[in-house]
Amino acid sequence: MRAAVKAKKQGGLAAGANALTRGSIMTHKKLVANFGVAWERGFGYVQAVQVKDTIYLSGQLSHDSEGNFIAPADLDEPGRPADYAQMEQQFRQTYVNAKRMLSEFGATLDDVVEEGIFVLDVPSGFSAAAKVRKEMYGTDVPQCASSIFGVSQLARPEQLVEITFRAVIDQPAG
Repeated sequence: MRAAVKAKKQGGLAAGANALTRGSIMTHKKLVANFGVAWERGFGYVQAVQVKDTIYLSGQLSHDSEGNFIAPADLDEPGRPADYAQMEQQFRQTYVNAKRMLSEFGATLDDVVEEGIFVLDVPSGFSAAAKVRKEMYGTDVPQCASSIFGVSQLARPEQLVEITFRAVIDQPAG
């Protein structure tokens, strides 16, 4: 990513830029990054923004590197989740994606200071979050502020969880 940013400043493209760095640009000491999945361009947003020493991650969800949804919830007749059995798997993949995006800025989950967790079912979400957060942060008490919110709907019908992150690192953008 740093090579992509440096090359962009010089007016070129970085050799070997992959889907994760293709959308990376730097403007006014703001560094941005994308996964390169279709909905980023379609919806018109970036996955992450770094300003000075702070990294902001847009709502992360459970998808692979090609943008295919991982562990989709089974849907009922009206198209709503029939149950929340896939909540834990969606949490796990969401954290994997967050770790991947943070790494583009030289950050890890240890740098996260705040997360906002959005779930369709708070009891199921709270239970899954309690287990997966400890696993992903590698500690029984992750050292970041965390809030969980029950919502009526997320971006995709089969989606059960979405998480935003804020991280602070020692190296400012630019």
